[in-house]
Amino acid sequence: MILPKLRLAALVAAVCMAVVSGPHAAPSVPESPVRPSHVQSVPLLGTVNPASSELLQSAITDANRDHREAVLIEIDTPGGLESSMRDMVKAILKSEVPVIAYVSPAGARSASAGVFLMAASQVAAMAPGTNLGAAHPVGIGGGSIDSIMSGKITNDASAYMRSLARQRGRNVQWYEDAVRHSVSASETEALDKGLIDIVSRSREDLLDRLDGRRVTLGSGKVVTLHTRGAVIIPTVVSLRIKILNALSDPNIAYLLMLLGFYGILFELMHPGAVLPGVAGGVSLLLAFFALQTLPVNYVGMLLILFSLVLFILEARTPTHGTLGIGGVISFLLGSVMLLRVHGSELHVAWGLIAGSTAITALFFGTIIAAAFRARRLPVTTGKRGLMGERGRVTETLSPLGTVYVHGAYWTAEADEPLPKGTLVRVAEVKGLTLRVVRA
Repeated sequence: MILPKLRLAALVAAVCMAVVSGPHAAPSVPESPVRPSHVQSVPLLGTVNPASSELLQSAITDANRDHREAVLIEIDTPGGLESSMRDMVKAILKSEVPVIAYVSPAGARSASAGVFLMAASQVAAMAPGTNLGAAHPVGIGGGSIDSIMSGKITNDASAYMRSLARQRGRNVQWYEDAVRHSVSASETEALDKGLIDIVSRSREDLLDRLDGRRVTLGSGKVVTLHTRGAVIIPTVVSLRIKILNALSDPNIAYLLMLLGFYGILFELMHPGAVLPGVAGGVSLLLAFFALQTLPVNYVGMLLILFSLVLFILEARTPTHGTLGIGGVISFLLGSVMLLRVHGSELHVAWGLIAGSTAITALFFGTIIAAAFRARRLPVTTGKRGLMGERGRVTETLSPLGTVYVHGAYWTAEADEPLPKGTLVRVAEVKGLTLRVVRA
């Protein structure tokens, strides 16, 4: 009986000790706050060109250096230069930081070169009211190419697109059709067809919903995204990039080209003015830089040049407006065709074309009207300019003498004696001698 009593006493003592010392036995350690992750954001607005390519590559380099959680590309592009697109895709594939391609805001699009960027990124997302597609290759220059060359270009682009889509596990057939047949899809269609991973209304919502998703980097490494509540670090766009990107806008390129033509034309019509020629040369060089990144139709450019030739001829030859009207029509057609290339959504705004055509017609119309007025003015030089001019006798004509006519002293003769001071009129010019009659 003693042993059970000892066990009971020990159990009671242990319970009492636990109650007394429980709250102080294991002091709690305060949890350290979880630091939010950082996501590098970079805008892709407007055309895909060397400036936007440099910006994206710089953002990805910064994100890798600073060990960001991801790079977020916010896309709204009609497409652009293939070489710039390939440089951007290479940067995405080599990145050790996951890349999220996000078409936003509502009304934005990712067309042509932008489709390749969507296919290459680890995560492809779209905002409501956006669209994706139409990636058929467009030749820089806009001219027609033979079927063999066209087939080579299309096959090369299709193979590239298939490789990217297959690597990311997306709908390979649709992405190939986007190249071969310029198909497009809204955000809901893109999600249903397996073209993208998610539809999200904002970038904050997108990052929250991507938290915990596993993605595969270009190196084959699988990482898990920790993007919930991430701090978004915007990429600083330098002034140089802003200027280069602005120059690649079709409307800016069109205006620079017109200013260049007008400046050089004015210099040719008024040699020695210097400033118009310098300004025109600089504008043309900037326009050529911009146009090399755009699908230019050279037939359109030649029509614009031809219109300027017609305007000059109209100002110099009396066609009574025929060449001028032809110049206006040629200028309008050239402006419309300049960037209207099959398969490209890049073009000059209609309002800018209409305004430029009106100003050009008004400018050259004024010059032509001035030329017509000049033709109607009486001749004031040479023999014809002296005929009918009035003057005064400065030395008696009997029959030869001297008269003051048209600001100069002339030897003159008359059919009758005319005393000094007589008003006379020039009736005929014989070499350097004038035959005058009494006025």
